[in-house]
Amino acid sequence: MATLVSERVGQYFVDGHRLEYTEYGAGERLVVLVHGQLMLRSMHEPLARALAGAGFHVVTLDLLGHGRSDRPLDPRIYSMTAFGEQVVALLDHLGADQAVLGGTSLGSNVSLEVADVLPERVRGLLLEMPVLDNGLEAGLIAFGPLMFTARFLPVTVSATRRLTRAVPRALVPFWGGVLLDSFDQRPGPMAAAIHGIFFGRIAPSSKRRRLIEVPALVVGHPRDPVHPAADAAMLAEEMPNARFVAARGILEWRVRPQRLTDEAVEFVTRCWGSPSAVSTG
Repeated sequence: MATLVSERVGQYFVDGHRLEYTEYGAGERLVVLVHGQLMLRSMHEPLARALAGAGFHVVTLDLLGHGRSDRPLDPRIYSMTAFGEQVVALLDHLGADQAVLGGTSLGSNVSLEVADVLPERVRGLLLEMPVLDNGLEAGLIAFGPLMFTARFLPVTVSATRRLTRAVPRALVPFWGGVLLDSFDQRPGPMAAAIHGIFFGRIAPSSKRRRLIEVPALVVGHPRDPVHPAADAAMLAEEMPNARFVAARGILEWRVRPQRLTDEAVEFVTRCWGSPSAVSTG
């Protein structure tokens, strides 16, 4: 049964570009969730509802180039640094000094970026499937052809968009709708986003990651070449106050979410359970 919480859609602007977000619940105990690459904020709706139902103020964000936020054509606009600045601008827009930051894949790396640059704004890190040293090559193999297709065969991206838009969302389950919405891409912004992300800094270096002292919960998936569990486990070992949780399968948090959602709620509760951050180590 879905948790009943208040929902509000908002927007703010960074360098003239519009970003859209959804708020669940209310209060000062803020959690910000960021989607994966080429995904959109609705992917975190079930987790956001669960966290809001536990008493937290949760915000899911569409980064530039994704979802209902603006999609500029300039690859230089897309980078982990720029995405991190967008998250910090969201905190400023909401008047929040701190938040637990989290996300999936790209969202994990963006959260790490903020924790590296502005650790005082981060209450804790909830990281699923970070992309680090072991997953970079597979990521290039997976997304490189998509960038090529969007750049040189744009009609295929546009045709896919038209086909998936024609499917009534009421006829498909929640995750089917999220997947269909993720195919709602425009060739130019899609190519620019992939180019900007993969030809810039993917994540803070191992040396920098070892200096991130905020509490962290890192979730890794087995048999996922783009997001190998080895990267998640390595990250949890590098950060002094991090704990690694192994998912039972790549789809566990999507189709049988209760165990990992309970872990997330418990972690966020500990992060906000006292005036100072609580170590999970």
